[in-house]
Amino acid sequence: MNVNEFQEWVRTYYQKRGWSELDIFIRIGFLAEETGEVARAVRALEIGRDRPDESTGTFTRQKQELMEELGDVLGNLTAIANKYDISLEDIFRSHRNKLNKRYNS
Repeated sequence: MNVNEFQEWVRTYYQKRGWSELDIFIRIGFLAEETGEVARAVRALEIGRDRPDESTGTFTRQKQELMEELGDVLGNLTAIANKYDISLEDIFRSHRNKLNKRYNS
């Protein structure tokens, strides 16, 4: 799936679920929550969780959890971009140009 297909899939899926109607500040809250879950997944991969009430899981399973959490962050970012009618391709291009200008001058 390319980036445009993904962005359109998020638009359609989130609309079907009623998630596109959420207030933008609720969406930002979801993004913050999911970002914390990415941090937790990275910690599990890098140094472990060290909690007796949690199973460690295999490296493969921990990596899968990280991928799922990154997907949740990407979904929320895409929903925000969709709200303001900004294409992910334009975001990628803008970010690349900003960094190239900042660090390659």
